[in-house]
Amino acid sequence: MGKFNDLLTDIFSVFDSAAWVAESIATHPSNYISSSSTEYVRITIIPAGGGINPQSAAGHLIADIFTPAGEGPTRTFAIADILDTYLANQVLTTSGSGTTQFQDGALGSDKVDEDNPSLSRATYSISFNYFGAN
Repeated sequence: MGKFNDLLTDIFSVFDSAAWVAESIATHPSNYISSSSTEYVRITIIPAGGGINPQSAAGHLIADIFTPAGEGPTRTFAIADILDTYLANQVLTTSGSGTTQFQDGALGSDKVDEDNPSLSRATYSISFNYFGAN
């Protein structure tokens, strides 16, 4: 396939893995909106140009972390640590035609979600480079 599809395959392989599923953190793709007050993570992949060849890309993965509002940051920080375990400084080669390499993750502020005030939302972000085959 193409570089964007291969990048998507690499990244979602993390969240499809048995190890991630065992973490029991519901994970959804971008544009998912929930009316539930149950915790979950929403993944958005923002690829851009700037790779070392036309088959490469750089970008950011954004993980919006939703936890019950009013319970403090403890669970949010725990989920960010779990995301770091699976992503920070990791190299993925599941697409078969390229490699996705992550840098260090960062956690943004925790605030009540505008779409669902029963949830608190924080943003975990991490930069990546996808190196496609020439």
